[in-house]
Amino acid sequence: MKTVYTCFCTSVIHEGHLNIIREARKYGEVIVGVLSDEAMVRFNRFPTVEMEERVRMVERIEGVSKVIIQKEVMYDEVIKTYHPDYVVHGDNWKKPPLNAIRDNVEKLLSAYGGKIIDVPYTYNENVRRIDLRNKERLAMPELRRRRLKKLLKLRNIVKTLEVHSGLTGLIAEKTVVEHEGEYDQFDAMWVSSLCDSTAKGKPDIELVDMTSRFRTIDDIMEVTTKPIIFDGDTGGLTEHFVYTVRSLERMGVSAVIIEDKVGLKKNSLFGTEVEQKQDSIEHFCEKIAAGKRIQLTDDFMIIARIESLILEQGMEDALARAAAYVKAGADGIMIHSRKKEPDEILAFCDAFRKTDKNTPIVVVPTSFNSVTEAELAAHGVNIVIYANQLTRSAFPAMEQTAKDILRYHRAKEVDARLMPIKDIISLIEEL
Repeated sequence: MKTVYTCFCTSVIHEGHLNIIREARKYGEVIVGVLSDEAMVRFNRFPTVEMEERVRMVERIEGVSKVIIQKEVMYDEVIKTYHPDYVVHGDNWKKPPLNAIRDNVEKLLSAYGGKIIDVPYTYNENVRRIDLRNKERLAMPELRRRRLKKLLKLRNIVKTLEVHSGLTGLIAEKTVVEHEGEYDQFDAMWVSSLCDSTAKGKPDIELVDMTSRFRTIDDIMEVTTKPIIFDGDTGGLTEHFVYTVRSLERMGVSAVIIEDKVGLKKNSLFGTEVEQKQDSIEHFCEKIAAGKRIQLTDDFMIIARIESLILEQGMEDALARAAAYVKAGADGIMIHSRKKEPDEILAFCDAFRKTDKNTPIVVVPTSFNSVTEAELAAHGVNIVIYANQLTRSAFPAMEQTAKDILRYHRAKEVDARLMPIKDIISLIEEL
């Protein structure tokens, strides 16, 4: 009997999947692959149920002979092991970015005469409603909040992109890239104080109040599902910080990062060029501990940002603070630098990892941007935050467009570099 293979990367079985199975059974014995969580988070939505349950869901489908776990997005290992005569898939993989998977399968099958069966993708109101319900479940605070800790176990490094509005949130949510046979997407979103303030035309001095910043989070959460890391600046007074923690946790935010500075907030990239004062170890530890005491779940993370390298206080001070902050209850350490090379950041990570193998390390490679994620991961980094690139890329483009309209007294000259409005609107889903 001939062998037929298909793969599912879903947390719910609907008539579209059943249609695939029915079609596959026409050609032979059906083997179904369930994409692993590690592979799924590279190019698809985060699974809402555990992988073991996803396997059981497929095993219960009539006509399925065998269920396996497909560990990679590409089918190389599966085809090498099972040598299927046919691979069946919905015809949606004919279009980017999924077409690279189809091309790979076609190449592998052609080596021994195997064939692809493209099944028309099932589009109807019922399937759309199920998909929408699944997406809404991903956005629920309880599920969203705990997802960052899960990603730290699934991902070699958690890729986090700055967002400051619903639209930038959708960019972080939906951007998937295929490069040289590998798929990737952003894992989490960073709600930056700098970018939030800038979008509102305000200086980055903690002028924008928490109520306004929470409104930005609401806008983002309403249209996305990925976990959020919140830039809490200094955290303010300890008495105020505990309320911030409680509010963020209730909203479904996964983590807050607070920096060990006091007084009027100045952007760290100014370093010693402006007056900035670092908090005492004792006082900052009290703030961390107070925040941890007020939490209601184990899901929420308080991450301590160390400014010692920024303020030229030295590596010893940075490491001493890191140890103290972890002891006080910090769930992660962010180390920052404004040097153009990553050497001191990597040196800190190496030294920290000698005594602490488990506490997550966060870095923000804004100035030392030549370092790769793989290099950071090799030194023990767990989360990388691209902290302001969307804001910085948008401003020059918008400014140039405004100048050209003034220069030419019409919009024709700028049109070639503009995205069609229908493409932007297509990011936004209707209920």
